[in-house]
Amino acid sequence: MKQNITERVTVLRSLLSEKGLSAFIIPSTDPHLSEYVASHWKSREWISGFTGSAGTVVVTLDKAGLWTDSRYFLQAADQLENTGIELFKDGLPTTPTIMEWLSDELKEGESLGLDGKMFSVSEVEDMKNVFSKKSITVDTSLDPFEQIWSDRPAMPQDPAFIYETKYAGVSCTDKIEQIRQKMENAGVESLLVSTLDEIAWTLNLRGCDVKCNPVVISYLLISKTEIVYFIAPEKLTKEVREYLLSQNVVIRNYDEINNALSELNTTTLLINPSRTNFDVCSAVNPLCKVVRGNSPIALLKAIRNEQEITGIRSAMIRDGVALTKFLRWLEAAVPKGTETELSIDAKLHEFRAAQDMYMGESFDTIAGYKEHGAIVHYSATAETSSVLKPEGFLLLDSGAQYLDGTTDITRTIALGPLTEEEKIDYTLVLKGHIALATCKFPYGTRGSQIDVLARAALWQRGLNYLHGTGHGVGHFLSVHEGPQSIRMNENPVLLLPGMLTSNEPGLYKGGRHGIRTENLTLVRRDVETEFGEFYRFETVTLCPICTEGIIKSLLSDLEVNWLNDYHKIVFDRLSPYLDAEEISWLRTKTVAI
Repeated sequence: MKQNITERVTVLRSLLSEKGLSAFIIPSTDPHLSEYVASHWKSREWISGFTGSAGTVVVTLDKAGLWTDSRYFLQAADQLENTGIELFKDGLPTTPTIMEWLSDELKEGESLGLDGKMFSVSEVEDMKNVFSKKSITVDTSLDPFEQIWSDRPAMPQDPAFIYETKYAGVSCTDKIEQIRQKMENAGVESLLVSTLDEIAWTLNLRGCDVKCNPVVISYLLISKTEIVYFIAPEKLTKEVREYLLSQNVVIRNYDEINNALSELNTTTLLINPSRTNFDVCSAVNPLCKVVRGNSPIALLKAIRNEQEITGIRSAMIRDGVALTKFLRWLEAAVPKGTETELSIDAKLHEFRAAQDMYMGESFDTIAGYKEHGAIVHYSATAETSSVLKPEGFLLLDSGAQYLDGTTDITRTIALGPLTEEEKIDYTLVLKGHIALATCKFPYGTRGSQIDVLARAALWQRGLNYLHGTGHGVGHFLSVHEGPQSIRMNENPVLLLPGMLTSNEPGLYKGGRHGIRTENLTLVRRDVETEFGEFYRFETVTLCPICTEGIIKSLLSDLEVNWLNDYHKIVFDRLSPYLDAEEISWLRTKTVAI
């Protein structure tokens, strides 16, 4: 495989020379700037062999590099070995940015290439601004993979399907009305929507175009008088076509989006410059004023309505039942010495698939035993899959798609005896999880303002983790959704009632172990005082937290009480759906410490 990588890079370089380009940038996205993409757009993976969800490859005529974040440092180092592609650890002070590196590598008068469909308006404009100062041209016209990727997978052709209002809670018609009201408030006549989860939410449609993400490859153009949906015709069943027409949606072919924008006859068009690709935006009729701002859909989608919240609670019970059955099975299976990281993944799928309304995983399960747990987004293969032994930690990060909700949960499970270091680290991560779970905060709070709560216990001992603490989760949609987040980086979006957000502090020590404890939480109203309205987090995930790694003396009374109260809720809500032996097992795992 790695020999193929060097050959592919060589072929790309030949094409670049032919086109008069000195470098080319290959991101991980698709034309909708998605985090997870269909196989047709996995160009970065094809050219580099790196399979992580985030990363950018840069190829010059004599060098190549891959930039990725801390989640993938260990994985990328392994997958890039002997490919001739250098790993750049993005986010570290000593690592140059892609633009800094290219500014040093390229000479005045040379040209840099990229596919304008794969980069946002903001990204391309930033690059053009930086490189123009060195008289370096940025060419956005080339998709080299149309020529050099001979067996490139076709674009997804699976049909879309209707997401019933009994799950969505609000009809497509009512959502369009809300969106148009927001547009009117913003003083714009039309809105271009290219983000796939926003389109799926608006139209109450779902699909199978991206693995684990029930979205449909499409564009949506909303004006005061018209709704135009750009989608490949083969993806529309008779039922879906009739449904869209009943919602007054005009249907056009997916590849007509640029032509439609060039003919747009509204005076103003709202786009999000960080979520809209440069090629599409460049096609807009010059007589139409492009207004830049956030899509109103993002926040509307993020705040769960009551029917969605009811569905979330039901999905969490079914997921908790599946996980309880799995964890009980795992405890008995590991001592036999026949289970591996891959085999337990298959078994977990089996337990989840038995649940009502199960529609698949929400992401590929991360099952990392011992040192593999330190690879934040580890993916076991036949070559790397470890045999589980009755000792040390197993980090298990998994999730499911149900018709009434999306789940995402991480448990770090003691399979047997632990070292003192493992116990201390596990307890410190748990302290951070509880600190965030129990916090109360006033209206106006952003995720960056409370992220420190999850890290404080680690920081006190000179420890840290480099990923975010919390991300938004879709409703039978993408497991990673915005606009809210909880992380050290500033994000201006407020945490508001109805938002579903993860709580997942961790700690990773290369070659030793990885620890993460993750639940999903709903932002809820708490109390109103003379100082304003205050909110809290309600933990909605239902699954026992392993207590065998806890050093109780490191926990405060508040932390002990939270854990005991949480476990009582887990037992009370899950036990009605379990048999006598499973109830007995769950009782032992949720007993007060």
